[in-house]
Amino acid sequence: MRGPPGLGWQCPAHDSVARVGVYFDAATAMPPHPVARQAFLAALDDGWADPGRLYNPARRSRQLLDAARAAVAEVLGTRPDELHFTAGGTDAVRRAVEGVRRARGLRRVVHSAVEHSAVIKAAGDAAVAVPVSLTGRVDLAALESAVGSPEVAMAALQSANHEVGTVQPVEAAARLCAAAGVPLLVDAAQSIGRAPLPTGWSLLAGSARKWGGPAGVGVLAVRKGTRWEQPWEPPADVPSAVAAAAALRAVHAAAAAESARLSALVERIRATVAATVPDVEVVGDPDERLPHIVTFSCLYVDGEVLLHALDRAGFAVSSGSACTADTLQPSHVLAAMGVLTHGNVRVSLHGGVSAEDVDRFLAVLPGLVADVRAELGM
Repeated sequence: MRGPPGLGWQCPAHDSVARVGVYFDAATAMPPHPVARQAFLAALDDGWADPGRLYNPARRSRQLLDAARAAVAEVLGTRPDELHFTAGGTDAVRRAVEGVRRARGLRRVVHSAVEHSAVIKAAGDAAVAVPVSLTGRVDLAALESAVGSPEVAMAALQSANHEVGTVQPVEAAARLCAAAGVPLLVDAAQSIGRAPLPTGWSLLAGSARKWGGPAGVGVLAVRKGTRWEQPWEPPADVPSAVAAAAALRAVHAAAAAESARLSALVERIRATVAATVPDVEVVGDPDERLPHIVTFSCLYVDGEVLLHALDRAGFAVSSGSACTADTLQPSHVLAAMGVLTHGNVRVSLHGGVSAEDVDRFLAVLPGLVADVRAELGM
């Protein structure tokens, strides 16, 4: 079949795409939620005009945008006027960091050593990385010491880690930051719509593609009283914002039931992998973790080769540490934790994953690991 009308390029037929197998990479991007698609198409009819204008079509766009903002704010537990739509999760983090730096006239950013690369890049050469434990939890004593400097503009701590699922002690960290007079940015990309959100933060960022909304939409909540300046004008993609809000409401409504179901599947993966694959290390906190992520490291295995083998077997997974052509670096998260930085597989589940999918994965994994080790002469 041809691609989208007017673009003039070929793309795979839908039925061939549907046969690629089981998608186990929800931590990178959730499959689009059905209500997101429906909301986007409906909003195209009424939300195409610039919501900043005064004529009637623009007012309709503004109404849709305001309704979307109110829906997201309700889920996040914020006021609608504290919420900003952005051009993605990375854009939300950049706005948060740059806006606080402008308002406070300071540049230093304290963050955990396992933050997402978006936070680390936004902090740049004015960053102070705080160590973490073997399970990936931030060292609160080291954080307290770091934020005590008068040169600190802000601190950043993710709600839960994107590679191993470890939940961070955000509320305890927020109290330390408040005592030091330092605003705390929480990257909640992996938690929004899936798990209860922490309290005490000053700024909170997220990405719609993590909860089944469209790519290119992020959210940034800034609590009233936080010293922050809007660094540049936000985008005004009304249909995408409406789709993001619709998906979040749907995912949030089902979160409790899905959390229990996925957590049981993750426990099955953790236990079975440890029992059936020799020389394997399941990483992350076994208790304080997100319900949908599990990562394990296989000794004597090339992670990239294993991912390709799993892909050929019909399982789309990712690695927390594969040395890729664009970075040639192992995972900074796993390195900071002090665990294996090669041979890693991250499995992250979503609502479309069944117990049968997990069983098939667990059935083929030991043999694939053995084959990869044999190819390497191990």
